[in-house]
Amino acid sequence: MIYSTLASRRLALRPVALAVALLAAGGSALAQTQATAPAAAAEASLPSVTVSASGLQLGAGEMTTPVTVLEGDELVRRREATLGETLSSEPGITSSHFGAGASRPIIRGMDGPRVRVLSDGAELHDASTISPDHAVVSEPMLATQIEVLRGPSALVYGNGAVGGVVNVLDGKVPTAIPQKGYEGSAELRANTGAREGAGALSLTGGAGNLAVHVEGVARDAGDYRVGKGWAPEGEATRKVPGSFNRTDTGSVGLSWVGERGYLGAAYTRQTAKYGLPGHNHSFDGCHTHGDHLHCEAHAGEDDGHDHDHEGHDHGDVPVVDLRSERFDVRGELRNPFAGFSALRLRAGVTDYVHDEVEDGAISTTFKNKAYDTRVELQHEPIAGFKGVVGLQTSQRKFSAEGEEAYVQPTVTRKVGLFVLEEYRLGNWRFEGALRHDRQTAEAQTTGIERSHNGTSASLGAVWRFTPGYQVGTSFTRASRAPSAEELYARGLHMATSTYERGNADLRSEISQNIDVSLKKTSGDTTFGVSVFHNKIHNYIYGRTLDALDALQLLQYSQADATFTGIEGQVRQALTRNLGITLFGDTVRAKLDGGGNLPRIPAARAGLRLDANWQAWEGQVEWVQVARQNRVAGFETATPGYGMLNLGAAYHGKLANGSPWQLYVKGNNLTDRLAYAHTSFIKTAAPLMGRNITVGVKVAF
Repeated sequence: MIYSTLASRRLALRPVALAVALLAAGGSALAQTQATAPAAAAEASLPSVTVSASGLQLGAGEMTTPVTVLEGDELVRRREATLGETLSSEPGITSSHFGAGASRPIIRGMDGPRVRVLSDGAELHDASTISPDHAVVSEPMLATQIEVLRGPSALVYGNGAVGGVVNVLDGKVPTAIPQKGYEGSAELRANTGAREGAGALSLTGGAGNLAVHVEGVARDAGDYRVGKGWAPEGEATRKVPGSFNRTDTGSVGLSWVGERGYLGAAYTRQTAKYGLPGHNHSFDGCHTHGDHLHCEAHAGEDDGHDHDHEGHDHGDVPVVDLRSERFDVRGELRNPFAGFSALRLRAGVTDYVHDEVEDGAISTTFKNKAYDTRVELQHEPIAGFKGVVGLQTSQRKFSAEGEEAYVQPTVTRKVGLFVLEEYRLGNWRFEGALRHDRQTAEAQTTGIERSHNGTSASLGAVWRFTPGYQVGTSFTRASRAPSAEELYARGLHMATSTYERGNADLRSEISQNIDVSLKKTSGDTTFGVSVFHNKIHNYIYGRTLDALDALQLLQYSQADATFTGIEGQVRQALTRNLGITLFGDTVRAKLDGGGNLPRIPAARAGLRLDANWQAWEGQVEWVQVARQNRVAGFETATPGYGMLNLGAAYHGKLANGSPWQLYVKGNNLTDRLAYAHTSFIKTAAPLMGRNITVGVKVAF
């Protein structure tokens, strides 16, 4: 049951129904469709690196700010069990890393609600923005393309996405009828580091104007091994207790496809069970006295403060038992009415719940019931301007019940209006975006309600100053309203060993970001490098006021902060079949009044050699992560490390012409002990040690 009463169900579905009705306004045009789209339309193809989330269906090379696109063989090579780990090796992107079950992308040092995760343009609703131990309900093995973008195009997906947007494309809602009546893929893979086995199947079939799609993934991974030299107290093995991950995901979708568009729906269900390493119950009963912590177990001890270790209890590890159900509606109508070239719809209803189980009993239950609707209209050129206008609305009902209900039940409502325009003049492309949002967050227990309004704007330009070279720049002023957790949190959070206190008087953040990039896109030498400078007024962060052993008192506070960084890579073709790439990134995040922000990624640099010969391809790379000494108060430094990674793949074809590939990759081949500075539990759950992944994928 998605909502507790029929009335609330109707209320939640009303925006979806209105959006469907709006799309169906051009339904008479769709009804003129024949059994299949014309051959000319089928043959027309977009550039292979088209960025769906750009708002204007641009190629990656046309964006005013850096964009990362993983697709095809590269996506297969990079895929891991979680979205964060899949993207963590890309320049400018790391992950929150919380064992094997939960890992969220961090972009340029920003995470949580500042990074919006989308499913083909629609926001995902889970509990991952609330805490790093909560999983992102997105399955990388079902992704057909993953896009990471910043700047003006990211702005149209919400003013809160000041860090960036991660858009995961999938095929759950068919957009075309397969030419031969069916198409699909199957994949099997295994990993030695966690004794993981995983399999995925995707199949689309159709005839006439109807297409149906089914897909699914099953994953079973045990506790993973870390690098040499890790010997936590009481542990006789290098496996991280509670780092297992068992996930099942399935989806079924149905679409009506016509000459001028499609309209479809899909139901997706994901279940998962994964452990929470480093969970500490020695803090039961701890509370605050003003801005200080007090725990009964330490009442008779001397001061009790110890800032040099995490002190995690490695007893029985709690287990997250997760269930997420989502209904998606997607559609597009080309040339819906005069003056407009496309009408696009994304809408969904989500019912998410996870239990945290300890000693066989449920200790805490988190629920998130939400809906979201997004409608876009792309207009024809007006005086040389081409663009998109749209409306986005959502509602989230979040609650936590039990021992760790440190956030009271809240209802968050958002509505936003946006416009994105581009203008081309010779070798120049200009882009601008404007968005206004209103957010209302109500704490249901206390009845406190806070409303925030914010207007965000950005301008950008790309100049192709000579063939193969381009420079891009953008300036963004964005407003982000505080999340319900930042406003109303209060209580112990065992997973992160924190006592969190929100602040109902928090104001909106105002960020001013400038981004400059230089690219060379052709020739034996290609490169892309970008620098950014982001000044944020009233930046919201968890400031540590006190620490007692490993427990920290976090107060959500505001202060002016500045993020500055550089990221990029350069590749040199050595021969027709051999190339070498140098890549790296660094970000400096500090408070303007003095001090560093917590859990900021360390600087990285890497060297990769790639080769291809006939049906073979391979890569070998070394990645060096620097020691992170720039730490916040009560935070410890994290040592650096180097990792050797190797990958190879063989491509072939079946007798019927269907392509297949066999791939193998080895990560951390020197078995180095490595810690992620971005993780709350970095010493309790280091990164995986030496591990080999073998897989096979067949398309048909």
